[in-house]
Formats: sequence, structure tokens, C-alpha cells
Amino acid sequence: MKTIGITANQSKSKSVQVAERLVHLLEERGAEVLVDNALAMRLERPDLGLELERFTERVQLVFVLGGDGTLLGVARRFAAAGLPILGFNLGQLGFLSEAEPDDLSMAVDRVLNEDYTIEQRLMLEAEVLRGNEVVETGIALNDIGISKGSFGRMIQCTAYMDGMFLGTYSGDGLIVSTPTGSTAYSLSCGGPIVYPGIQVLLLTPICPHTLTSRPMVLPAEAVLEIHVSAVHREMAITIDGQIGYCLKEGDVVRVKRSRTPAHLIKWQDRSFFEVVRKKLQGESVDSRVGGK
Repeated sequence: MKTIGITANQSKSKSVQVAERLVHLLEERGAEVLVDNALAMRLERPDLGLELERFTERVQLVFVLGGDGTLLGVARRFAAAGLPILGFNLGQLGFLSEAEPDDLSMAVDRVLNEDYTIEQRLMLEAEVLRGNEVVETGIALNDIGISKGSFGRMIQCTAYMDGMFLGTYSGDGLIVSTPTGSTAYSLSCGGPIVYPGIQVLLLTPICPHTLTSRPMVLPAEAVLEIHVSAVHREMAITIDGQIGYCLKEGDVVRVKRSRTPAHLIKWQDRSFFEVVRKKLQGESVDSRVGGK
């Protein structure tokens, strides 16, 4: 029997209620449960509390209660340890989450019966080089964004792949995305939806100031180097839209595949295309021919 860890975004209104129900269901079925310390206090179950940093020592699987942003943060934290993650959608879109709060019993039974699959999702590793020195690093499950700040003026990004010149992009910036992130920021900038099982990198211009700048699909093993410049001083790099660092004129952003993938729990009877239709196109189960 696996030890299940639970962490939650407590800013979500239902997070404590859902966590309480999950703890009850798991304990009722004889499973061991541990929750992050802050959640343990809200549940009035200090006996279950464990520092999130120590989850890798004690648990074999993590339930994440929140939206896509919550799951992204947890995925970055636990990727190196290879901990499988099951997202429970308490947010708006919930594209990365697999479970819903209205059927917690089913989700618990599936996990305890090992009725699921674990998808290894490609992650990105980014470095900011200033001169010959690496000044910032980070990993991302969705994307690495390079963008201008609050000014309306453009920035210029000159991109290279394995030393080969790709192009110079003038506009609001560039996004380097994983297949997982293809349905996020990249999609809103005109990038393609990519099946997550395909190992590629996406390079998507943000509001390019030319009609010929288009998204590019590149090999997963490629190393991208993006040289940034602007007449103003507001440029930044963002990691999954959650962590940001300022960039300076002449900085180089190096992006490559991370050595450690994220491990996401998925139901075997729920395809990626079903999620796309439901989450992005608003299709209901009964809208298909014959309800099938």
C-alpha cells in the first residue's frame, strides 16, 4: 500500500474540504496519508503533518489540490525525485489535472488499485548567461518566456539552435515551450497544439512585428541560445509564468531539455484529445454523435 502525500493551494475555496474528504477516504481504505504542515494545521490533524521538502523521503505519490499553476509548481519541486503527481482540479481550466472534486472516491480507488498510467513529460532547463557567467537557472514543465516589460517598445531576440542561426525576432519576445506547455502561453500566441507523447521543443514568437515570423517545431535534444537586446531596460525571463528574472542588454538565454521529466498520473480511459475537446473547445460528453 502506497503512502500518499497531499498538498493544496489553500487560496482555493474548496481545498481544505476536498483534502479532508481525501484523507477520510484514504484512511478508510487502510492507506497511510501525510499532508503538508500548513494543510495539517487547517485540518486539525498535526499527526499527519510533514514538511513539503521531506515528501520525497516518505511518500510514493502526491495528490495536488489546486489549479494548473499549483501543479506546475509541485512538478518542478518533485521532478528530480521522480514522484508521480495526481492533480485535482480546483481552478478554472484544470488542463493538467486528471481528477475532479465531484468524484473523489473513484480517484482514490483507482490510485489504490493502480488503475492508472504515469506519463513522463519533457521539462526544460534554462540558464541566463551574462558574459561568461551563469547568473540564473531554472526548470519548467510548460515554458520559458522571454518578454519585454511594461513598455510598449519591442525587444529583439536572435535565436540559434546548436550553433545554427534560426532567425531574429522583433516584437514582444519568444516562448520556448514543451509539448505540455503547447496548450498554454504558446497556444495563445498562435503556436500549435502538440501531442504530449511527442518529444519536441516549440519556439513561438510573441506578437512578432513581421508577417513571416511563425512558430517552429525543433528537436527535443537541441540546445537553443537566444540573445536579447532592446533600447529600453525592461526585459525578463519567466519560468512557467511563475518565476521571473530580469534580463540585461546582451544576455543570452540557453534552453535545453531537462535531464529529469515530470511524472503525471493519467487515467488510461481518458485521452489527450478528449481533454482538448472538453477544456479548449467546450465539448460536453453528449455533444458527440450518439453520445460516444
